[in-house]
Amino acid sequence: MQVRIVYESMYGNTAAIGRAIAEGIRAGGAEVSLAGVNDVTPEDAMSGDLLVVGGPTHVHGMSRATTRKTAIEDRTRTYEEPTMGDGLREWLDRLPPGNGHAAAAFDTRIDAPVAFTGAASKGIAKRLTTRGFHLATDRESFLVTKQNELVAGELDRATAWGATLATRLVTA
Repeated sequence: MQVRIVYESMYGNTAAIGRAIAEGIRAGGAEVSLAGVNDVTPEDAMSGDLLVVGGPTHVHGMSRATTRKTAIEDRTRTYEEPTMGDGLREWLDRLPPGNGHAAAAFDTRIDAPVAFTGAASKGIAKRLTTRGFHLATDRESFLVTKQNELVAGELDRATAWGATLATRLVTA
């Protein structure tokens, strides 16, 4: 089994969650390729049995050029590999038709009710299904504090979510 994980990350939290998901999937026996959105073409992302896509929640949904610019200019941002240029929104628009290919969506968002924060995974999942992908599981949000740090236990929860994805691949 081959799994491709593609993420967008501005503060490093989504990248860390992606690594934890990859760890859980690997523990389930699958091979995993993990890459930032600017490091993998949409065509190359189709080469596995499952495509997992994740990004940060900005202004209730997926990032836009303006919100990425604001994050890049944020002096509190210490992550050295932020997504530059196009983000997931643009990348997903270039993704080839899924033709029933399995996919999953995740996001990072502030630890508050989703009615107040929104969830990028909602838009990611919608774009994946619109392009013909089959969601292998419900979309998932991983929480960060208002200081842009992962909430305690979220990396473990992401690893467990990855293990669940691997199990679903084996039984599918």
